[in-house]
Amino acid sequence: MPTLGIFRKPKREEDENAAVTEAPPETAEVPAAKTYLKAMPLRDLADLENIKAEVKNGNILILRITPLANKSIDDVKQAVTALTEFATSISGDIARLGEERVVLCPPNVRIWREKTPVSNEPLPTAA
Repeated sequence: MPTLGIFRKPKREEDENAAVTEAPPETAEVPAAKTYLKAMPLRDLADLENIKAEVKNGNILILRITPLANKSIDDVKQAVTALTEFATSISGDIARLGEERVVLCPPNVRIWREKTPVSNEPLPTAA
Protein backbone atom coordinates (compact mmCIF):
# COMPACT_ATOMS: atom_id res chain seq x y z
CA MET A 1 0.00 0.00 0.00
CA PRO A 2 1.62 3.34 -1.03
CA THR A 3 2.00 6.13 1.51
CA LEU A 4 1.00 9.72 0.83
CA GLY A 5 3.95 11.28 2.61
CA ILE A 6 2.01 12.65 5.57
CA PHE A 7 1.37 9.33 7.26
CA ARG A 8 3.83 6.74 8.37
CA LYS A 9 3.38 3.05 7.84
CA PRO A 10 3.90 0.76 10.87
CA LYS A 11 7.37 -0.77 10.64
CA ARG A 12 6.65 -4.12 12.25
CA GLU A 13 3.63 -6.31 12.60
CA GLU A 14 3.36 -5.59 16.32
CA ASP A 15 3.19 -1.89 15.46
CA GLU A 16 0.13 -2.30 13.22
CA ASN A 17 -2.15 -0.97 15.94
CA ALA A 18 0.06 2.06 16.46
CA ALA A 19 -1.57 5.44 15.91
CA VAL A 20 -1.00 7.12 12.60
CA THR A 21 0.75 10.45 13.06
CA GLU A 22 0.90 13.48 10.83
CA ALA A 23 4.17 15.03 9.86
CA PRO A 24 4.57 18.64 10.97
CA PRO A 25 3.58 21.05 8.23
CA GLU A 26 6.59 22.56 6.50
CA THR A 27 4.93 25.90 5.90
CA ALA A 28 3.49 26.42 9.37
CA GLU A 29 3.12 30.12 10.11
CA VAL A 30 4.99 31.36 13.13
CA PRO A 31 3.09 34.14 14.87
CA ALA A 32 4.88 37.44 14.28
CA ALA A 33 6.19 39.24 17.32
CA LYS A 34 4.49 42.55 17.99
CA THR A 35 6.35 45.76 17.32
CA TYR A 36 5.87 48.56 19.81
CA LEU A 37 6.56 52.27 19.46
CA LYS A 38 8.12 53.42 22.73
CA ALA A 39 9.09 56.87 23.95
CA MET A 40 12.01 56.89 26.35
CA PRO A 41 14.26 59.55 27.85
CA LEU A 42 18.01 59.24 27.37
CA ARG A 43 19.32 60.27 30.78
CA ASP A 44 22.72 58.61 30.89
CA LEU A 45 25.13 56.67 28.69
CA ALA A 46 24.24 53.58 30.74
CA ASP A 47 20.76 53.70 29.13
CA LEU A 48 22.27 52.72 25.77
CA GLU A 49 22.31 48.99 26.56
CA ASN A 50 18.58 48.98 27.37
CA ILE A 51 17.86 51.00 24.22
CA LYS A 52 19.83 48.57 22.05
CA ALA A 53 18.02 45.60 23.61
CA GLU A 54 14.63 47.18 22.87
CA VAL A 55 15.54 47.72 19.21
CA LYS A 56 16.95 44.18 18.92
CA ASN A 57 13.55 42.96 20.18
CA GLY A 58 11.97 44.74 17.20
CA ASN A 59 10.67 47.88 18.91
CA ILE A 60 10.80 51.41 17.53
CA LEU A 61 12.12 53.99 20.00
CA ILE A 62 11.66 57.73 20.20
CA LEU A 63 14.41 58.98 22.47
CA ARG A 64 14.21 62.34 24.20
CA ILE A 65 17.84 63.47 24.49
CA THR A 66 17.22 66.66 26.49
CA PRO A 67 17.90 65.04 29.91
CA LEU A 68 21.36 63.95 28.77
CA ALA A 69 22.00 67.24 26.93
CA ASN A 70 21.33 69.14 30.18
CA LYS A 71 24.21 67.18 31.74
CA SER A 72 26.75 67.00 28.93
CA ILE A 73 26.73 67.81 25.22
CA ASP A 74 29.80 65.57 24.78
CA ASP A 75 27.81 62.62 26.18
CA VAL A 76 25.00 63.37 23.70
CA LYS A 77 27.48 63.30 20.81
CA GLN A 78 28.96 60.04 22.11
CA ALA A 79 25.50 58.48 22.55
CA VAL A 80 24.28 59.49 19.09
CA THR A 81 27.49 58.19 17.52
CA ALA A 82 27.11 54.87 19.36
CA LEU A 83 23.44 54.57 18.36
CA THR A 84 24.23 55.41 14.73
CA GLU A 85 26.91 52.69 14.64
CA PHE A 86 24.49 50.27 16.29
CA ALA A 87 21.70 51.04 13.80
CA THR A 88 24.12 50.50 10.91
CA SER A 89 25.40 47.23 12.37
CA ILE A 90 21.90 45.72 12.61
CA SER A 91 20.69 47.27 9.31
CA GLY A 92 18.27 49.45 11.24
CA ASP A 93 17.58 53.16 10.80
CA ILE A 94 18.06 56.30 12.89
CA ALA A 95 17.00 59.90 12.38
CA ARG A 96 16.64 63.15 14.24
CA LEU A 97 13.14 64.40 15.10
CA GLY A 98 13.56 68.10 15.73
CA GLU A 99 16.02 69.39 18.29
CA GLU A 100 15.15 67.14 21.21
CA ARG A 101 14.37 63.69 19.84
CA VAL A 102 15.90 60.81 17.92
CA VAL A 103 13.99 57.88 16.42
CA LEU A 104 15.67 54.47 16.27
CA CYS A 105 14.17 51.62 14.22
CA PRO A 106 14.83 47.87 13.88
CA PRO A 107 15.87 46.32 10.54
CA ASN A 108 12.33 45.78 9.23
CA VAL A 109 11.39 49.49 9.53
CA ARG A 110 12.66 52.37 7.42
CA ILE A 111 12.34 56.09 8.12
CA TRP A 112 10.95 58.11 5.23
CA ARG A 113 12.98 61.20 4.45
CA GLU A 114 11.63 63.90 2.20
CA LYS A 115 14.25 65.22 -0.16
CA THR A 116 13.80 68.94 -0.53
CA PRO A 117 16.01 71.12 -2.70
CA VAL A 118 18.30 73.46 -0.81
CA SER A 119 17.86 77.09 -1.72
CA ASN A 120 20.47 79.80 -1.30
CA GLU A 121 17.79 82.47 -0.89
CA PRO A 122 17.36 83.97 2.58
CA LEU A 123 14.41 82.74 4.60
CA PRO A 124 11.51 85.17 4.98
CA THR A 125 11.16 86.83 8.37
CA ALA A 126 8.14 88.21 10.19
CA ALA A 127 9.73 91.65 10.61
